[in-house]
Amino acid sequence: MFSYNCLNPIAECGLDLFSTDYKKVEDINEADAVLVRSASMHDMDLPEKLVAVARAGAGVNNIPLDKCAEEGIVVFNTPGANANGVKELVFAGMLLASRDIVGGIKWCEENASDENIAKSAEKAKKAFAGTEIAGKKLGVIGLGAIGVQVANAATHLGMDVYGYDPYISVNAAWSLRHAVRPVKDVEDIYRECDFITIHVPLLDSTKGMINKDAIQLMKKGVVILNFARDLLVDEPAVLDGIAAGKIRKYVTDFANPTTVGQEGVILTPHLGASTAEAEDNCAVMAVKEIADYLENGNITHSVNYPDCNMGVCKTASRVAILHRNNKGVIAQYTKILGDADINVADMFNKTRGDYAYALLDCDSPIPADVVEKLSHSEDVVRVRVVKNS
Repeated sequence: MFSYNCLNPIAECGLDLFSTDYKKVEDINEADAVLVRSASMHDMDLPEKLVAVARAGAGVNNIPLDKCAEEGIVVFNTPGANANGVKELVFAGMLLASRDIVGGIKWCEENASDENIAKSAEKAKKAFAGTEIAGKKLGVIGLGAIGVQVANAATHLGMDVYGYDPYISVNAAWSLRHAVRPVKDVEDIYRECDFITIHVPLLDSTKGMINKDAIQLMKKGVVILNFARDLLVDEPAVLDGIAAGKIRKYVTDFANPTTVGQEGVILTPHLGASTAEAEDNCAVMAVKEIADYLENGNITHSVNYPDCNMGVCKTASRVAILHRNNKGVIAQYTKILGDADINVADMFNKTRGDYAYALLDCDSPIPADVVEKLSHSEDVVRVRVVKNS
């Protein structure tokens, strides 16, 4: 029997996928796994029993990744599950920035008592005129799950699309439409594009990447869209660019005191993934990831340990070993198994940064004393027996 805890409401269509071997618990200290959306885990004491955390979404800045890795807790996310919801909001942002739709709506509300509003509107509408997005150049920075969808959809709307991602995956590259123009230097996007949208993770290397220097390279009247992370953009520099007439609009999904109420800023309260469909998709993916890890030891979409898939165990036992990425660790645990006369029938071992993950299928059951020896082997963080028949 496995137990799980939900730190935030998780869609029932996902939780319903858990079999009768799973029990929901209200106390995190009783949980083998945790599902979370926005709740911060940084100040939490992580219980010894906890082996997995699944974030029902892409961003994991609310989870202490290094702390989890050190304690042998695998952290998952659900990349792509909310991509369509974010993509659609990006286009809503482009349209709102191109045409003063919000201003027009406010005018209608303010003139609701005017019996001749139809005639008045014909005279007033010039104040809310804008431009179309067809024929404009769109620069997409970051071609992951969301960026690819934005780039592809923009070509169908008649936009001239440029894509930049020096680390693009093979799958993403295959998914891009031929009409999307790849660029090798992000400065080409800054110089050429009428609209620039950012879809990269927040890293030390990307923090504040849209800064004063980048803005100086941009075209007059550029629209910047940020539906990834607020810290990717130096927002005071953007406000300066708006005031100088360099930037037409800044559209962001991250409300904060710097941008709220500012001229030229279109601000939404983190609505990117706030659709029923996205929440369902994230819940389903998160539950499947948790179940596959707890039942089979397989890892899919981890952000702190390497991915691994050995299917369902068909031998007598399967053991997972989470360890530090140091020399000689593999030799240590294979020797312990060999000394116990346990044959390893199949094995996976891969590293990710400072940590590594090993999954071993053995031809015989693994005694408790051998598991204990494995656990106390140098540089081993956690040992988890997945199957032992």
